Amino acid sequence: MSDCMPNRDHGINYIEFDVVDIDRAKRFYSSAFGWSFTDYGPGYCEFNDGFMKGGFAQSGRSSWGGPLVVLYANDLEATQAKVLTAGGEIIKPIFSFPGGRRFHFRDQDGYEMAVWSEPDGE
Repeated sequence: MSDCMPNRDHGINYIEFDVVDIDRAKRFYSSAFGWSFTDYGPGYCEFNDGFMKGGFAQSGRSSWGGPLVVLYANDLEATQAKVLTAGGEIIKPIFSFPGGRRFHFRDQDGYEMAVWSEPDGE
């Protein structure tokens, strides 16, 4: 790993917002902050704020509790096991999505977070 690319294992890597209307969210964040977007089907788009990326997932509801914070893991299965051992609750077991795999968990204070990794073999 190069000196200019820090180890990202278990670091915050992505923020995901549940939104009622993706097009409305895109208009707002583009107009207010100049963010750009990449669409991944009708129910999801990725935003780029110029520093980090995140996503808008159209769920038909907004999440007043805040965005979904997404961590990165080099070894998704080992990280899921660590979450369980530490007392976390898996609420969405490992699943595939365009670009990788991830799982969702709830910590002991009730915060939902996700952890993602590259697709198998990368």
